[in-house]
Amino acid sequence: MVRSPGRQLLVAVYAVFAVAAGARSAVQIATKFDEAPIAYTLSAVAAAIYVIATVALRYQGERATQVAFTACSIELVGVLGVGAVTVADPDAFPDATVWSDFGIGYGFVPLVLPIIGLWWLWKHVARPTT
Repeated sequence: MVRSPGRQLLVAVYAVFAVAAGARSAVQIATKFDEAPIAYTLSAVAAAIYVIATVALRYQGERATQVAFTACSIELVGVLGVGAVTVADPDAFPDATVWSDFGIGYGFVPLVLPIIGLWWLWKHVARPTT
């Protein structure tokens, strides 16, 4: 379980983003999916990744660490990829995703959060010595 204040804060921020992205995508998918199916699906994927990262970061252990590292890595690739596409071609998506323009709609937290998560895992999780 979560023990340090830094990890607790990281888990809390991930949980907030899981709820925010999940609620946003659920409403968009339920009310206007046909307008921007790729954008709304990407927001739902982002929400799922935030949920996985939240749960994995909450626990300690090798398996939880691997899951958290994978989730944060996928999140970083997603925000960089979608961010680059939406900056290069603003018309690529008819509506914004959580990761559009590198997360500008959320104060760039979607860009910074996986970097902090990966740093935290690298810095604070015990690594085996050889």
